[in-house]
Parts: sequence; C-alpha cells; structure tokens
Amino acid sequence: MAKKETEEVKPEQTPETAEAPKDTPKDASQEAPKQSPEKKDPEKPKQPEVNWEEKYNAEHDARLRLAAEYDNFRKRTTKEKEASYGNGKADAITKVLPIYDNLERALNQPTEDAAYKKGVEMTMNELVKILTGLGVEIFGEPGDVFDPNLHNAVMHLDSGEHDENVITQVFQKGFKLGDKIVRFAMVQVAN
Repeated sequence: MAKKETEEVKPEQTPETAEAPKDTPKDASQEAPKQSPEKKDPEKPKQPEVNWEEKYNAEHDARLRLAAEYDNFRKRTTKEKEASYGNGKADAITKVLPIYDNLERALNQPTEDAAYKKGVEMTMNELVKILTGLGVEIFGEPGDVFDPNLHNAVMHLDSGEHDENVITQVFQKGFKLGDKIVRFAMVQVAN
C-alpha cells in the first residue's frame, strides 16, 4: 500500500494578517539606529586625516609650473618662427647676390652705348632699392676701417699713404640683414 502524502495547508493571508518581512521595517521610525560618527566599524582601517592645505598648495604649484612651461614653449616657438623667417630671407638674398655682382661688374666696364649703360644703372638701382626694402645693409667701401666681424681681408698692402687697418680696395661688397652677416666684404687692407 502506498502512503498518502499529507499536505500542509496554509491559511490564506490577507493584507491585514500578512506580516511584514522581518528584515525591512514598516516605516522610517522603526529603522535600525545608525551608528554615530564616533563609533567606527572595527573592520575598516583608520584613514589618515587629509591635509587640505598641503593638497591645495601642491595642486597650485603644479598648475603654476604648467603655466610657466606653456609660457616658455610659446616664447620659444615664437622665437624659432622669427628665426626661420629671417634664415629663409637670408637664403633668398644669398641667391640674388651673384646678380648684384654681375651688374656691378657691368657698371664698371667702359662702354660707348649710353642707353645700355643707363639700362644697367636702372636695373642696379632697382635691385638696391629692393634689397634696402628687405632690410639689407650693403657695406664695404674704400676708406672704411677694417673690422674682422664684417670684412674678409684677402690682400694686404704696405702703403705709406694709408693708415693702418684701412680698406684700400673692395673686391666684393658685404651684405648684412639685421645682426646676421649674409656675406662678408672681400677687401684689401693697408698695413
């Protein structure tokens, strides 16, 4: 014979008879009291106090350093930009200098054709005007005092009529762009 299983019948719960779960309180007044700030959980390690003044000073110092670094970067790039423009300008002028030299040689040659000479003079004057407009200074004239920072002495002349270290002859003019020497003047100097 088979045993008859006994089933346990639970009475129906109505909202009035239903019990609230034990882990959740019915209202906020029955909640478990919160721990006071003085009592700390023994499982948590004690956290050190944060020194806000030191933290602020460290952050302020880091931001000042970053601002100074950016300012230095900005100045350096501006300086490099200006230098690259000046270097490019000096390179372009260096490429034009053989034209100047050839025009100067043409002017120094005797010619009977007045129109030809006038055309070369006009071309030379226009080239000098353009170079001057770019800020180029042309130097190296006979009678100037020799300066090794500006002149390249390729010959020396023992002369009693000229003072010592005076330029007696100029073979090639010198060109200067601001403080940068584009080409040294090639000269003869009296001893």
